[in-house]
Amino acid sequence: MSVGRRRIKLLGILMMVNVFIYLIVEVSKNSNPEKNAKGEVIIPKEKFWRISEPPAAYWNREQEKLNRKYNPILNMFANQTGDAYGFSNTSHLNYCEPDLRVTSIVSGFSSLPDRFKDFLLYLRCRNYSLLIDQPNKCAKKPFLLLAIKSLTSHFARRQAIRESWGRETNVGNHTVVRVFLLGQTPPEDNHPDLSYMLKYESEKHQDILLWNYRDTFFNLSLKEVLFLKWVSTSCPDAEFVFKGDDDVFVNTHHILNYLNSLSKKKAKDLFIGDVIHNAGPHRNKKLKYYIPEVVYTGVYPPYAGGGGFLFSGPLALRLYNVTDRVLLYPIDDVYTGMCLQKLGLVPEKHDGFKTFDIEEKNKNNICSYLNLMLVHSRKPQEMIDIWSRLQNVHLKC
Repeated sequence: MSVGRRRIKLLGILMMVNVFIYLIVEVSKNSNPEKNAKGEVIIPKEKFWRISEPPAAYWNREQEKLNRKYNPILNMFANQTGDAYGFSNTSHLNYCEPDLRVTSIVSGFSSLPDRFKDFLLYLRCRNYSLLIDQPNKCAKKPFLLLAIKSLTSHFARRQAIRESWGRETNVGNHTVVRVFLLGQTPPEDNHPDLSYMLKYESEKHQDILLWNYRDTFFNLSLKEVLFLKWVSTSCPDAEFVFKGDDDVFVNTHHILNYLNSLSKKKAKDLFIGDVIHNAGPHRNKKLKYYIPEVVYTGVYPPYAGGGGFLFSGPLALRLYNVTDRVLLYPIDDVYTGMCLQKLGLVPEKHDGFKTFDIEEKNKNNICSYLNLMLVHSRKPQEMIDIWSRLQNVHLKC
């Protein structure tokens, strides 16, 4: 049977099922129809089915195209007829030339800050190669993979992490491995050329992953996708993943104890952090997280603050598989929340994640860190100091 005939047959079956469901619903409704004061059955004046208008904000509109693309029923119709959303003209996700259409499609494009122009022009590009890889990092199945977002110039932060909470260990079946996630910081962005120092650092510590894209704030979502791709190809057997910034302190021992206490059911879809609910885009142009209304409208799904979160390895693979269905968004932790929403999952809030720090009076009390998983932010020397004090065998809290 040809592909066309199979589609027609499938469509016929689905239509029959829909008609059957409709009849059941109508019969149940008409057995007790809604009536007015005179006892007359009320007949709706509006159409039962109405095609909605495309969203006004560019990101929402393009995401709606993706939603329809991956809807098997709408996809079948769109391939034959097209629709009001311009679905049949949806660009490929890996299109890496500047998408000049946005200059006329996005209202007021010329007046947007440069970071938004750059983001929108290259929104669909994900084809970036690894310049520095660690293909053997997960040769022995890791129990915990530590993935830390960093910038080329943050040498001190990376070294402090290596000497404290980010140490690689191999105790029994609990192998902990570490990678730092970097993009390029080219001289034209007013950064010094540190490539030789980075190459030396990578050769010495073998924990650098470097991609050939511009490492900017708006490209952190891209970094997320590229990392998840790397996990799916180079570290697919990792049991758990911690992903965070290079200015946080992490109580790795507490994380390992927590992970050991989980049931298999709990571990399967694990995703915990400092979860934010019912948030939306900031409209203040002076804020780092400012998003114009022409770019996005609506409420964000629940998401874990990007300072750091903990999730299962199998979920990392599922997250990567769903990234093609979610358009890149300028804020990476929100983007991850969007991907979780596509999977039908909600991140779980854990009180051990303090992305907005702890009370000032408790900062110098080492006992305050015993039951924490993460605290933000800490300087390199503070990381080493806290870690060293936590290792004291005579510590009493």
